[in-house]
Amino acid sequence: MATDILQGLLKALELIISGNPTVLDITSRSLYISGSATILAVLWSLPISILIGLRNFRGKKAVKGIFNALLGIPTVGLGLILYLLFSRSGPLGVFHLLYTPSAIIIGQAVLVTPILVSFSLNAIEAVDPEIRDLARTLGASESQVGLTVLKEAVPGVLLAVIASFNRAIAELGVALMLGGNIAGLTRVLTTTIALETTRGNFELGIALTIILLAIVFTLNFLVNMLREKIT
Repeated sequence: MATDILQGLLKALELIISGNPTVLDITSRSLYISGSATILAVLWSLPISILIGLRNFRGKKAVKGIFNALLGIPTVGLGLILYLLFSRSGPLGVFHLLYTPSAIIIGQAVLVTPILVSFSLNAIEAVDPEIRDLARTLGASESQVGLTVLKEAVPGVLLAVIASFNRAIAELGVALMLGGNIAGLTRVLTTTIALETTRGNFELGIALTIILLAIVFTLNFLVNMLREKIT
């Protein structure tokens, strides 16, 4: 048993070192999909964070609580909801998104939105209030005040972005349910690891697991560095 595991590990390393086309294809697709999802989520999450962080309104605490609660949303639950929306009989079925990379990108973007909003909001609210007051005193518009505060909160926002990408690339439920794990189209690191393990193709599964762990550990290291810088 130990010999089989060692042989599988050695063959997996060989696949990585030799630049196996399948390994490269799946890895690059995963990076593209999760990277695109993170960028998409940033486009709507940062304005939401700035709006909540700079304004006082009734129910603000409740809104923040909702985003914090959504941090733990099950990926399979979210995947099911989006599957029903994207299916042919669903309200968004006309766009034919199901089982495409676009569906996974949208799904992962929705998944990481609570992370981006919550982390970015914490960074924005941690900025010295005197900075925003000074900007307003100098005649800055609300959008200019928001940009000024955002510049001060860059380290915290970067932490949110990295943590979001980390969450996206390591998730399985959304990618599997919305992408269908189609070879050459929607097959990514996590779905391939699950598939090849059930097939008994441990060499490829181990190779992709090593790559995924390397990505996740690297990102976690960067997150910890940013946290130390912020504190």
